[in-house]
Amino acid sequence: MRVLLLKEPKHGESGPDPYIKELESRGHKGTLLPVLSFKFVSLNTLTDKLFQPEKYGGLIFTSPRAVEAVRMCLEADERREEWHKAVKNKWNTKSIYVVGKATASLVQNLGLNPLGEDTGTAEVLSRLIIEREATNIPPLFFPCGSIKREVLPTALRENGVPLETLTVYQTAEHPNLEKNLKNYFTEQGIPASIAFFSPSGVKFCLEVVRRLSAEQLTQIKFAAIGPTTQDAIAAEGLCVSCTAEKPTAEHLAIAIAKTLQ
Repeated sequence: MRVLLLKEPKHGESGPDPYIKELESRGHKGTLLPVLSFKFVSLNTLTDKLFQPEKYGGLIFTSPRAVEAVRMCLEADERREEWHKAVKNKWNTKSIYVVGKATASLVQNLGLNPLGEDTGTAEVLSRLIIEREATNIPPLFFPCGSIKREVLPTALRENGVPLETLTVYQTAEHPNLEKNLKNYFTEQGIPASIAFFSPSGVKFCLEVVRRLSAEQLTQIKFAAIGPTTQDAIAAEGLCVSCTAEKPTAEHLAIAIAKTLQ
């Protein structure tokens, strides 16, 4: 059956996107459509902060984009050299917190040792941080996106764990989103399932999906990558057929395959 995945295709040397591969192995045909576009901001400020690890108690990454911003700060040869020679080791004496496997592996590519990759959500990660950190530490540094949810900052603040945030990317709707969705529905018809990967994805796509599927909307099985996205779909009055147990390609494919049986 056809499954529409509302996310950016993963461009890697490792062959097809893992989401496509996992669905295919279960007899379903996945198609990826990018929903969001990102613009990086404040990279000079980010660079300054990254090269002053002594001012911070650790790092927090809750999205692959934030790690990508850090990577961009290290593109200049002398910066990269200084990072690998000394700076990353200073950060590695502190805690580097992450949500999810995708973010963890990008953090490892920077030479950092991530903690918390199995947490899966900001709620669970904040509990781990609160358990591990004292309140008298220097602030944890949290580079994030413009539409970050307040779950993690609020939980840390309420528990007295110091935090410093910096917006390093802005999220907007992908410029070709509507056109790409129309083309998909025209060429492939109504998919058996549509998977959402973020609350902003729900916000930007749902109205177009509603319009294109018309009275067949109720036949579509809606899938969510995690509880936050599930809540966003439900808040729009739609029934969520399944949610991945963990935010991985395998877990999502298992959930979708089960619901399409």
